[in-house]
Amino acid sequence: MTQPILYSLQNCPYAMRARLAILMSEQTVLIRAIVMQNKPAELLALSPKGTVPVLVLGTEAHAQVIDESLDIMLWALNISDPNNLLYAEDAKALPEMLTIINENDQQFKPTLERYKRAKRFHEDNEEECRLQCEPFIQALEQRLSQHLFLMGSTPSLLDFALLPFVRQFSRVNRQHFRDGSYTYLKNWLKHHLQSQLFSKAMLKYPLWLETYEENRLGKPASLELRGPSTCP
Repeated sequence: MTQPILYSLQNCPYAMRARLAILMSEQTVLIRAIVMQNKPAELLALSPKGTVPVLVLGTEAHAQVIDESLDIMLWALNISDPNNLLYAEDAKALPEMLTIINENDQQFKPTLERYKRAKRFHEDNEEECRLQCEPFIQALEQRLSQHLFLMGSTPSLLDFALLPFVRQFSRVNRQHFRDGSYTYLKNWLKHHLQSQLFSKAMLKYPLWLETYEENRLGKPASLELRGPSTCP
């Protein structure tokens, strides 16, 4: 059986969430690491929009292509969900998670990009752009004031789908995030970023177009899922 192939970019938040879900589902895929400035012809033939992640199932001649990060997460977790990230016992949980993920992707992400741009180019509207991000961030802070993870006492699809974007927000103005009123969110983020899972998801692979070697992304040796060690 041909192993699935994942076209991926190390620091793309969408590719990061796909890799996290694949690891959590204990699946194994072959990684083809790319850079956006030099997209493989094979990738563009499979997914003309030319973004990552792209998951290829079957052979490339008879391929099933999944080229949306959330769809890749759901593909992986519907095959295997040993840590119950989908909260299968609660029929309302997945629709709730998908609604918040859609809000992240359609509303928060564009405001985050404006905030990043304002900081990078020293524009005079950085504070205004940050404030546009705050309602979503504060909603996460409120959730985490009630339980260790975004949906409850254990991790969920929502945690890993949002993690790369919260990480980006925290890095735009590190001092502001460090000093800001994000007590629970800072603790949640620190826990995830220091985990073995995140380290494995962020391994840097040789660029596929330079080596044509595929590397395996698979199950980490062990996962720490208990939650932040200390909470306010």
